[in-house]
Amino acid sequence: MSRPLFDLTGRVALVSGAAQGLGRAMASAIAEAGADVLLVDRNLNGARQTAAKLQALGRKAIATQCNVSDPAEIRALFQLLDTEFGRVDFLGNVAGDATLAAPEDITLEQIQGVFQNLVIGRFCMCQEAGRRMLRAGRGSILNIGSIASLTSLGRGHIAYSMAMGAVVQMTRELSTEWSGRGVRVNAILPAQVVNPSLQQRMDADPTLEARFLKGIPRGRMGHPDDIRGLSVLLASDASSWITGAIIPMDGGNLAANAGSTIPQATSAAFMQPPITPTR
Repeated sequence: MSRPLFDLTGRVALVSGAAQGLGRAMASAIAEAGADVLLVDRNLNGARQTAAKLQALGRKAIATQCNVSDPAEIRALFQLLDTEFGRVDFLGNVAGDATLAAPEDITLEQIQGVFQNLVIGRFCMCQEAGRRMLRAGRGSILNIGSIASLTSLGRGHIAYSMAMGAVVQMTRELSTEWSGRGVRVNAILPAQVVNPSLQQRMDADPTLEARFLKGIPRGRMGHPDDIRGLSVLLASDASSWITGAIIPMDGGNLAANAGSTIPQATSAAFMQPPITPTR
């Protein structure tokens, strides 16, 4: 496979949630492939730490603070992008929080808050990036969804699952509207990827990780670095005919029936996290 297919030299990416987890892993992979990056997070110090690592690669990397549920802040974010970079070739729509509560207890205000964060905010990011990409006649948008958009999770995920279902359909609609004009729109649906909030939940409930693993044929939890390769693929010309795709990143979770039998791992390598390239 030709390396230039995955070369992002000279391109500009905007990645939200870049202070940690999937957002940091995505931004790092994109920068290692050659792109300059605007790093967005409410945690400005964390975003600055990510920026410092990418600057050490020789990339232009700027960290900024933004509440991605607030359209006014998003519009200001894209004005900064215009000033500092003058273009956008890739949007990594990663950041977003949700509220967990039982369906009989959750308030309508809480549901509205989740939709504002995960649906309205994501759409506003897509709209602002899309307008600029359409003028340029090219670009790639990657929305982070969840397997909760296709299958139910229980455990108080009602608002989250509803919102992620909307994100998936938004991805399909935007792809249909924009792909013929040069702008591709895809979504990745992670299963349980270990991050600080999930780690806190597993620490509070010692049985939770084992319950997750019963539904993951791959035999391990997800790690942020699992998104690296997919991010570069979807940002690059290697995926020029991939659009409207809804791609599970779930260790086989969606493929396995609830009553399936998952064999035990046969080697230690099967259980290992992904290998992170070093430079």
